[in-house]
Amino acid sequence: MLVTLAILLIVNAVWNFVVWPQFYKRVSRDTRARDAAGKPTRFLIVHAVLIGISLLLAVVSAIVAVVALIAR
Repeated sequence: MLVTLAILLIVNAVWNFVVWPQFYKRVSRDTRARDAAGKPTRFLIVHAVLIGISLLLAVVSAIVAVVALIAR
């Protein structure tokens, strides 16, 4: 059971590392991402924070999975 959960955490981490950077590219190219002066808008900042949190959770998931696989 522990191995299955560790594999699930690894799949979760890989999924997040594949999906979120691509999403950030799309968000950063959106017309709502920058104002007329070229400064980042709240739209871009909020999405960047959410993506950063998701990637941080992916790192934590990968670390927990590796620790669980080593400790079994």
